[in-house]
Amino acid sequence: MKFRPLRLSPLSDSAGGETAPIPDEMRAIVFDAVGGPDALRAAVIPTPSPVLSEVLVRVVAAGVNPIDAKTRAGGGIAGAIGRFPSTLGFDFSGVVVVSPYESHPFPVGTEVFGMAAFPRSGGSYAEYVVAPTLSVARKPTSLSHVEAAGVPLAALTAWGLVVETAHAHEGQRILIHAGSGGVGHFAVQLASYFGAHVTATGSGANLGWLRDLGASVVVDRLTSRFDDVVGEVDVVIDLVGNVHDDTGSRSLGTLRRGGLYVLVPTGSWPGYAEAATAAGVRSTSYKVVPDGDVLSTLARLLDSGAIQVYVDHVFSLPDAAEAHREIEKGHTRGKIVLSVADA
Repeated sequence: MKFRPLRLSPLSDSAGGETAPIPDEMRAIVFDAVGGPDALRAAVIPTPSPVLSEVLVRVVAAGVNPIDAKTRAGGGIAGAIGRFPSTLGFDFSGVVVVSPYESHPFPVGTEVFGMAAFPRSGGSYAEYVVAPTLSVARKPTSLSHVEAAGVPLAALTAWGLVVETAHAHEGQRILIHAGSGGVGHFAVQLASYFGAHVTATGSGANLGWLRDLGASVVVDRLTSRFDDVVGEVDVVIDLVGNVHDDTGSRSLGTLRRGGLYVLVPTGSWPGYAEAATAAGVRSTSYKVVPDGDVLSTLARLLDSGAIQVYVDHVFSLPDAAEAHREIEKGHTRGKIVLSVADA
């Protein structure tokens, strides 16, 4: 029997990883109370310390997601924030600077991407972030840190929707609303990759791009009513809900009897389950599950070129408020990312 040799201590100069001293304080973007984008401010705060199986990562780039803006405004998961000031952000890509033990899978110096445990701990809009080992994977080698930071939450959500919930397969017909957004552009690609016939809604400027991502049918949400265009489908992945033009309610009419309606935006349609039952279809909401093993699979798909991430805007860390203003416009193609440090 062959045994894997133990890696050297994470603090050893001969380990080949980063050995620069970790500062006691770091730059971060915080907010003192819920409010508009201007609630975000730059601050110097204590550098977090990992415990047990957590890793400490020097953040090179951090992804910006709609849930960040909703939480800052008092919605989303704002109720779970234990104290203020608080640092937002789930997504990150960076380099491990503290590893839990000598033979840990991510020794010091490893380039990783993943999700922070915000709001239970500090978020990724900062120079350093603590993350659970099970929420981290090695960064795709073909991607820059900026590109990789746009992947975790959106791609994990899309995987959960398409693979684990819809069970995408050959011959299945899936309708995806808001296909050009962060989660949507991954969902379109994954559904197509697994053989489903994909119909995606989006604005006119993105229709050609959605076809390139794998959508067989595209519907301009500004000029056409999708329920007049789409035939019967097996699954609806709704990234809009009833906050716009009764998208959720109208989607039920496109489903075959016994089909599946999946609602993603929290609070966007409180009565979806009852309406789905009345329409003779199944329904469920969905929440992202951070999973390093799935991230590793997504990294392989990204490196192979089977799927891609599109970064629409890159802002510097001090410009986080401007990044929030941009994402709140609702017109982002793919992802918005904060550049935090040099690689």
